[in-house]
Amino acid sequence: MNGRVDYLITEEEINLTRGPSGLGFNIVGGTDQQYVSNDSGIYVSSIKENGAAAQDGRLQEGDKILSVNGKDLKNLLHQDAVNLFRNAGYAVSLRVQHRLQVQNGPTGHRGEGEPSGIPIAMVLLPVFAFTVVAAWAFMRYYRQQL
Repeated sequence: MNGRVDYLITEEEINLTRGPSGLGFNIVGGTDQQYVSNDSGIYVSSIKENGAAAQDGRLQEGDKILSVNGKDLKNLLHQDAVNLFRNAGYAVSLRVQHRLQVQNGPTGHRGEGEPSGIPIAMVLLPVFAFTVVAAWAFMRYYRQQL
């Protein structure tokens, strides 16, 4: 069993319209407060319920924001990134990197007919044992009747 976890990284352009509560998400990261080791990128820390990002549905917690309105977010202090978002205007275009967790290798045996992952022997053995006991009881009862 390998069970190693890897990530599938995809990028997406997300256009949001600023609402009454802003863009509807919080950020972490920056050169002065790295969220991920050896990465000074800007990440989404939370999505505000009913905010612009939540209503759009594509931006997720943990996404890395690569750019805002075409301006790269590399090597920015956290406060500089916050200011960039605040001054981005009404219609905001985000270039976002999604990191989807994928599992490599088998996690156990799963054969056909085993959607829950329970080994077939675990199902068939009790059924077989019950059938044998029922047949034995029937034969014994049948012989007493003769």
